[in-house]
Amino acid sequence: MSLALTVHRGTQAIGGSCIELEGPTGERLILDAGRPLDADRQATGLLPTTLDLHRPATVIFSHSHMDHWGLIDELPANWPIWSGEKAAELMRLSAELFGGGIERPFKTWNSRSGPFQIGGFQVTPYLTDHSAPDAYMLLIEGWGRRVLYTGDFRAHGRKARLVEDMIAAPPRRIDVLIMEGTNLGTDKPVISESDLEDAFVELARETPRHVFVSWSAQNVDRTVTLFRAARRTGRQFVVDLYGADVLQRIAEGTALPAPGPNFPELKVVITPGGKRLYARQGRHEFVTQSAESEFATSRARLRNGRAIIMLRDSMLEDFAQGGLGFTSRDAYAFSNWTGYLDPDNPKSGWAQANAAGARTLKLHTSGHASPADLSQFARAIRPAALVPVHGLAWNESSAYFRGLKRLSDGERWVIG
Repeated sequence: MSLALTVHRGTQAIGGSCIELEGPTGERLILDAGRPLDADRQATGLLPTTLDLHRPATVIFSHSHMDHWGLIDELPANWPIWSGEKAAELMRLSAELFGGGIERPFKTWNSRSGPFQIGGFQVTPYLTDHSAPDAYMLLIEGWGRRVLYTGDFRAHGRKARLVEDMIAAPPRRIDVLIMEGTNLGTDKPVISESDLEDAFVELARETPRHVFVSWSAQNVDRTVTLFRAARRTGRQFVVDLYGADVLQRIAEGTALPAPGPNFPELKVVITPGGKRLYARQGRHEFVTQSAESEFATSRARLRNGRAIIMLRDSMLEDFAQGGLGFTSRDAYAFSNWTGYLDPDNPKSGWAQANAAGARTLKLHTSGHASPADLSQFARAIRPAALVPVHGLAWNESSAYFRGLKRLSDGERWVIG
């Protein structure tokens, strides 16, 4: 009696992850059901065709990035869904932003939860370091086999200690390590969030007026980095309604900054676009409460100040119309993956900042582990077999990893 593993999607791609473990009695766990990164947001029918939707299964989402959970609406309604409790909040928020919602219930765990049973499977979630908050590695045990799924992780963020501790004291006797390899074969910037904070402090000290920054509101590590940089340089730290919504949904019980009296530097800018975004969701009360609170600010109030300000391309017109457009005394930092940046697009923040004479620069660090950290992690775990997923350069990097078991998408492998 043993487990069978099928990677329905992920052996030759980054994103769209979908992995199945099946016990000898037919019980099934699905680890992630992600939307492919290159898929149109309106496209449907994207679940892998090898995933049998007619038999019962339980789904576990490792974290709140859509390339790991974005096909939730295509899963059978009678399949139970599990995730971290704060990750579930962020998934619901993402769905609402795109004009929908998640009606089905979640079963959740938190960072203090121990192992729990799903039929014949025992699942132990390990909070890990990633650009998405509340991301987990998952240890799955059943029928004499132990499988560790890394989900997405890194070892240079604000929770790096979690990965370092696992390397120092790894779970024993792992039969299969299913590991991501996003950064294999790349030269993406991989510096610590602390070093990135220092770089933003230097930028803030050198910039006469505002430091505008483009980053993902759900990259909470980056939010903390920028908040700390603002506090160290005596600046206000300004997010939009969406950024505030993210923080308010997950800050309870943590040390995260959130709009309120404990973090007077943190302000929320209310823009026409932000109001429309939340009006479409029917959340007028959230807008009103935010606008009337002591932490609210406006484009007019910010005009002559010195702040670190969240700015996405969709906000540019509102900022310009409110007198908060770029000047030669500003800086604009792009703090996302550079694949999201088109510097030649005249409607981009990068192009408009350049046109105004503002300083432009890229200040970012990857949400995924470096090749060296991936190798160190695999050596520490010492699995009997390592199944590569979520990467494009595993073949070129195979010499650095022992026990590689390359599968094809949809190939069923009985763990021996």
